[in-house]
Amino acid sequence: MMQADPIDRLTRVALISDEEFVASLNELHGYDHRIRLREISEKSGIAQSSLYKIYHGERSSCLQTMHSIIRAMHQLYHVVSEDFIRLIAARPVLKHVVERMVEIDGHRIRAREYPVHTMKDAMVAADRAGREGAIAIICAPIVSSAIEQPVHVPVAAIIPRNSVRQTIEPAARKALF
Repeated sequence: MMQADPIDRLTRVALISDEEFVASLNELHGYDHRIRLREISEKSGIAQSSLYKIYHGERSSCLQTMHSIIRAMHQLYHVVSEDFIRLIAARPVLKHVVERMVEIDGHRIRAREYPVHTMKDAMVAADRAGREGAIAIICAPIVSSAIEQPVHVPVAAIIPRNSVRQTIEPAARKALF
């Protein structure tokens, strides 16, 4: 069964009620972690503080505001013209990612982050990466072995050589002292 476009759903529920619009907006935003409130603010022309209040149901939004938010989400959500690699990892790992765009033989490739907390989250993220058109997936070795079969894109594992060594000492200190 094909899932409905989340932006179309957001548009439909905007005409039903503020509560359903906010719930759908939060669902869409939770589904795609790469979209930041700041980006929605920039694209929609709505102040971040106002967006925050709308997201938390503290402010009702008029039709013009909803239209601006939907237009911004459409622009941000449907960016599929670029090649991208899905980087699936825990938020602490993603916090240290510095380079999000690489150029290989004149071909620009963006790394899109997807923070996960459980193996189930990682499996969902991998499935989603394939559906969104990722050209490859990067993840932890324990995850890579589980997702290589179900996805139809190359999977590469992050091998944290330096970070493991750097964390052994603090871990030992915590354990011994």
